Amino acid sequence: SFVAGMKPSKPSSMSRSRRTSSLAMSAEGVESPFTTWTFDSPCTEMEFNRIVTVSMEVTEDMSSIDDADLVVLGIYGPPKDEDEDEDEEKESEEDSEVPEPTLTGKAKEMDEALGGALTEAMVENYKAFKHGGKAGGTAPTLRIVSSGSKTKRVLLFGLGPAGEDLEDGFVAKMGKTLASKCDAEKKIKSCSLVLPASFPTADAPLADLSTEFYSTLYSDNRYRTGDKVTKKVEDLESVSVIFEDGIEDSSAANAAFEVGKSLASGISLSKDIVNAPHNVLNSETLANVARQIAEESGGTISCKVLGKEECEARGMGAYLGVARGSETEPQFIHLTYTPKSGTASKKLGVVGKGLLFDTGGYNIKTQMMELMKFDCGGSAAVLGAAKAVGDLAPEDVEVHFIVAACENMINERAYVPSDILTASNGKTIEIVNTDAEGRLTLADALVYADKEVGCESIIELSTLTGACMISLGKKVCGVWTSDDDLAKELETASKVTGDKSWRMPLEKEYNEQLKSKIADITNCGTRYGGAITAALFLQNFVSSKKPFAHIDIAGPVWDDKTGATGFGTKLVTEWVSKQGKSE
Repeated sequence: SFVAGMKPSKPSSMSRSRRTSSLAMSAEGVESPFTTWTFDSPCTEMEFNRIVTVSMEVTEDMSSIDDADLVVLGIYGPPKDEDEDEDEEKESEEDSEVPEPTLTGKAKEMDEALGGALTEAMVENYKAFKHGGKAGGTAPTLRIVSSGSKTKRVLLFGLGPAGEDLEDGFVAKMGKTLASKCDAEKKIKSCSLVLPASFPTADAPLADLSTEFYSTLYSDNRYRTGDKVTKKVEDLESVSVIFEDGIEDSSAANAAFEVGKSLASGISLSKDIVNAPHNVLNSETLANVARQIAEESGGTISCKVLGKEECEARGMGAYLGVARGSETEPQFIHLTYTPKSGTASKKLGVVGKGLLFDTGGYNIKTQMMELMKFDCGGSAAVLGAAKAVGDLAPEDVEVHFIVAACENMINERAYVPSDILTASNGKTIEIVNTDAEGRLTLADALVYADKEVGCESIIELSTLTGACMISLGKKVCGVWTSDDDLAKELETASKVTGDKSWRMPLEKEYNEQLKSKIADITNCGTRYGGAITAALFLQNFVSSKKPFAHIDIAGPVWDDKTGATGFGTKLVTEWVSKQGKSE
């Protein structure tokens, strides 16, 4: 792992002193495995995980197959009978004998060299593999031991029925399976993925293969020690991808792999932010992460962080009202991406909710508080996308990544129910629930993006409501916008990236729930339609003439089994890239 600037984690002298002083309560001579707070001072650094240092490239050198420790052979199954439905297909499978598989190209050549071992494996696993007809399916790995040479492993990977178009997300699935099998097969240094002549190289989004491969191998060991540390593909050095019929432009294919790797790096950063505990990640830590993103961008990204005085001067009373309860001071983060040409015809705003921990405030949470470190999921997606956009360097678009970072804590300074806060556009807000805090921080961030920066189109990502999770579950984010063109752009980006979304209604009648007896609006409606009223609240802080979308990612940002998902990073990066012109 490494500290915020993507540099190897050799602690600075400042880090060492912090580590030592933070262990006053530990056994003498035992060094902390990670940087954290001291009793008197908050932490200001967060280590990052590296993505694995495995090379991936397209090659036309067929001899690399012979040298590879693991060979993954893409296999098409028999053509699908269009007149047969699923029930009839199952009945015919149960009643008939297993058909003899037909292999072609390199798979046929290897099968003959192995005395029909691949054919035999396909027959034995017909129900699960369908001779390659089950897209994304695999047959058991064959281990080939030859006298005087190393053990070679061969894996058959199903490409689906012959003649069918690639399913949406299939290439990403291929990357995930490839990574999982490389990790499962220990002690391999090289892997070759062989795709048959009929594979549609022109239609395959090769960047997805790379993105999913590297993302699947993410492992967060920053807070583990000893035998609890889990390392993936420790010995793997290279993955070669071979198209049996060749590829028209191998340099373009390899460039696509690099695009995927950049996306995976942004996703990894997003996961690191959400996974980090609050004793490591606070508003000051996140601001330093943003600074390091800018430092590592090669000059395409600049960073400005507004402190409490600058926020007060702008009248950001909604944001500062929430931030008053924090140990650390508010950090209003503004990253600006400028294309290398220096010119852009579009100015975009991407705003992320940056609550580094949410206790609920005086309306304290009674459940799930141990998960409330993920309330920074919107900012994580935005900063992960900023890193990826900086690496990909799309032309003709200027992007402003904005996060109002703070925590929602309880102390004698914290805001309370019945307070009336004034946002930076002059709108007054009656606080009826301190656990509806994220929208308050977003209010001033949106005014800043709209009025001060002058963004022409704005999207905002946040883990805003449990109501959205109830509506759409934990795999799909909700999108609220009154702009049909922006809705279509986000829908397209969602389909391309696999970050699933669904457009939700903006029912104006529900504004009645936000009426206040003594202020302009309240910060929360009733329990019914809570995700909709949250979206309606945010519309008060962006010009109605500008395209604006609120994206609630509360569900898909966290997986109960694996932790942070990095959701939203690909969605934002794709949307931004399509607004400009990639180099």
